[in-house]
Amino acid sequence: MASVVVVAVVAGPVAVAASVDLVVALVAVEAPAEVGNSIENYFMRYLHVLNGDSALTLFRQSEVSGEIIICREMMCEGKVKYTNNLSAFFESRAKHLQYHYGIDRKTYYSHVVRELEKMVFFASSTDEIVLWFEYDLFSQVNLLFILHFIANSLFDKQLPISIVDLPHHPTAEDLPKALNKRILLQSDDLALAADIWDAWCMDTPMLLETISKMSTGNLKYIPAAITAHLKRFPDAVTGLSIIESYFLLQLALGSYRWYELYMLFWRDLEIYGFSNFQLDVLVHRMVDAGVIDEREQLLIITSLGQEVLDEQENYLDYVSLEHRWLGGVRLSTTPWRWDQSRNTLVEVEK
Repeated sequence: MASVVVVAVVAGPVAVAASVDLVVALVAVEAPAEVGNSIENYFMRYLHVLNGDSALTLFRQSEVSGEIIICREMMCEGKVKYTNNLSAFFESRAKHLQYHYGIDRKTYYSHVVRELEKMVFFASSTDEIVLWFEYDLFSQVNLLFILHFIANSLFDKQLPISIVDLPHHPTAEDLPKALNKRILLQSDDLALAADIWDAWCMDTPMLLETISKMSTGNLKYIPAAITAHLKRFPDAVTGLSIIESYFLLQLALGSYRWYELYMLFWRDLEIYGFSNFQLDVLVHRMVDAGVIDEREQLLIITSLGQEVLDEQENYLDYVSLEHRWLGGVRLSTTPWRWDQSRNTLVEVEK
């Protein structure tokens, strides 16, 4: 794989890395309370948190005023440390991303951490924090982390926090309308978000599975996103995650160029919102395992890949799970697998 140190942080087909050396990265709740109107919005001092740099271009084309923070993370990818100490969290995260994803530690701190820390600076001149995140897994896990970051860095400010129900692939004209319909998060919402983030960082996925079956009130996209996440665990029969299985199924029907395969993924499994950077990592891993090959810039399924699909071989016998994480779960040691027939996680003997 080419040397890439970019964490693309935009969901779906627009998730394109910005450069090669920049990290671009259980309670009931009240009914949604829409806040704001165009006149009120004009006088409010907002701090907007956007999910990725490409969202910034669209935002600047809109008529929405306020300071802007960019979340350049991809918290759905790789290891996350279970701690409320943000310094310890970022140190652990930076080491993991540098060693296993080739993301330079200094770049991570300068373009991801320092950007988020600007929230502390802007807080004293802010009336409300507005979070702009879509419904997919990529966006929703970043949203949970941002709420975790605010709770542990701005705990003395107690600023109102609202979320925007952002339409998929919005236009600049959509943003002011979406702002007017934003939902103010209540204390129960924030407490639930903290619980879900803690569950994301734990070394067992069982609490997440429970949350995926709950009503989460104003955090309404969380259950579907978490269900999609759980399907990333190795299949109990084939050892493939749902995305790896999807790629092999598509390649069993014909060969594709890399980006053509990604376009199919973004069309059919848009709930993930993964960037091309993440998909590159996954496909290279499958090539190294011998289930996919590349010939004349086309990806093809190998005989081993077909045997895995036919349940004659197990993918985990050919790919290393060492240093691979899903949130706080280390895949090399976890006994949990996804049972497609039962649509649930099952524990297997190691």
